[in-house]
Amino acid sequence: MGLTDGATGKKAFGDETVLLTGSARGIGRACAVYFATRGATVIGGDRLDQSETVTACAELPGMFDPVAADVTDSAAVTALIERAADTGCIDAVVSVAGVVAREPLATHDGEAWERSVAVNLTAPFQLVREAAPHLRETGGSVVTVSSIYGQIGAANRAGYVATKAGLEGLTRAVAAELGQDGVRANAVAPGFIQTPMTEPYADDDTARGRFRDLTVLDRLGEPEEVAEVVGFLASDHATYVTGETVLVDGGRATVE
Repeated sequence: MGLTDGATGKKAFGDETVLLTGSARGIGRACAVYFATRGATVIGGDRLDQSETVTACAELPGMFDPVAADVTDSAAVTALIERAADTGCIDAVVSVAGVVAREPLATHDGEAWERSVAVNLTAPFQLVREAAPHLRETGGSVVTVSSIYGQIGAANRAGYVATKAGLEGLTRAVAAELGQDGVRANAVAPGFIQTPMTEPYADDDTARGRFRDLTVLDRLGEPEEVAEVVGFLASDHATYVTGETVLVDGGRATVE
């Protein structure tokens, strides 16, 4: 899976199928472009319009197939997996879809908490559980996208912090259980990346500067930088890497 293409120097995923959620924008879109650039068939599920991802992948060697899917709808997740399986195989599952509720504990109501759990934890659980038989057949891999906040915590984000920490635990459990079948599972924990999810802060010069100053690289990250790590973990360049969480945070956890 995903050996390097000697002509381009890029890790090639030709003839492989990648099942991806959250592909409409941000890190998910960057992952779709990454895999399609390297020849993969990418089945991308998202409840949001995916026309920009379709356009971004249109001229690439691989193919992007958008599927309208709300990851909190179990029937939609099942249909998404079946769509990917119809290609003949599922070589990698990449779970990117996520939500964040920015509320202090006092006003963090049950509805916001339950949505965080549904999107950030239950949906990846169902996705991996139902895709597991296909991954066993291919010796495939799972990559989940967590967050630096699953590692270090943060105020006013109880649901997000708890579910991202839980997602990393789920990823380790999957690695432990499916490893005997040749299936690997790893998580990626991005720091402050310039995506639609972080726009409320990215448009605030003071907040932007504060987040930048928390990194040792003195800059914010780009979605493509996260996609590169996701792609590495899904490839045959990481065949002895499983059960790990890789931070892509510009060194923020180093100075936390």
